[in-house]
Amino acid sequence: MMRKCHLNTCPVGIATQDKELRAKYTGKPEHIVNYIKFIAQDLREVMAELGFRTINEMVGRTDKLKAREGVSHWKAKHLQLDKLLHRVHLRSDDTAYQTTKQDHNLGIALDNELIKLAQPALENATPIKEEIKLRNINRTVGTMLSAEVTRKYGEDGLSDDTIHFKATGSGGQSFGAFVTSGITFEVEGDANDYFGKGLCGGKLILYPPANATYEANDNVILGNVSFYGATSGESYIYGLAGERFAVRNSGAKVVVGAIGDHGCEYMTGGRVVVLGEIGKNFGAGMSGGIAYIYDEHNKLAKRINNGMVDLDKIETIEDEDEVKGMIENYVKYTSSKEASEILDHWETSKDKFIKVMPVDYKRVLNEQAQKMREV
Repeated sequence: MMRKCHLNTCPVGIATQDKELRAKYTGKPEHIVNYIKFIAQDLREVMAELGFRTINEMVGRTDKLKAREGVSHWKAKHLQLDKLLHRVHLRSDDTAYQTTKQDHNLGIALDNELIKLAQPALENATPIKEEIKLRNINRTVGTMLSAEVTRKYGEDGLSDDTIHFKATGSGGQSFGAFVTSGITFEVEGDANDYFGKGLCGGKLILYPPANATYEANDNVILGNVSFYGATSGESYIYGLAGERFAVRNSGAKVVVGAIGDHGCEYMTGGRVVVLGEIGKNFGAGMSGGIAYIYDEHNKLAKRINNGMVDLDKIETIEDEDEVKGMIENYVKYTSSKEASEILDHWETSKDKFIKVMPVDYKRVLNEQAQKMREV
């Protein structure tokens, strides 16, 4: 209601990293329960006035609606709504609820095959590695498989790489969405929007086909809004990703060749390393986590939205070890020649990184470090 969520100054302590503001939060789960009960009571009272016992009975009952009378606004006063209020799609019992059942085609989803191939891992945690083919009609690949892992092994999932699928082709929307710990997808090809959405412990690797003749970081390999809301896990993308990369990432570690506009928007945690170009408005509303951008030609700082972040260099041994380690993994999984060049000349390359870090997040970490030293 205050429209402060992007400024880190939430006066009721919800959308902020500031410990003094967070202390102002007085909410409890019981408050939500009570609120929902009030909504339900109010709804039941309105339904009773209309003669309904269930919500399903109300679906399609346009006979209970009427257009407002006496409308004088010049845009609205000539609208004729009679046809919109015509009752259609009635069932034999004169109701309109679920007249046609929707087929989500889950029975033919690729995940059904993946679950069969992964049975040794699902049954007794025996590692498996299989090769599969991808088409862009295969959407949310890995989500149903992750559900099976979670049902059996809980939130902790499996050990790293217990289930490893090497895929070739083009991944459809939301490839790797909500992939959990112990699952690795290695994709030789490309992928569409929402790659790694909600990633929660898994590992996603994406690189161009072995016979590709183009420069990877100059060509799009991945769609928009990758790693939206990711909470944990890791990923290595060799090529150019689209816009809004790692928006609302809260814990995943990602290395990518290059990205479009609005990268790391509203990011609250995790680590992102970009080894090439970034688009405009990088880091807008970023309140947590750290991003490292390789600015080889000293031109990328102007594309960063510095409303909430500081722009620094790699400052500490911990920073250096973290970034170098992530890039080493990147080379291991993608064979990126650009990343190999950076590592080969590390002593000079490390000074070309921009460390993008939220101001308040930095302050909180410094305060924690100070307390540890005092102890």
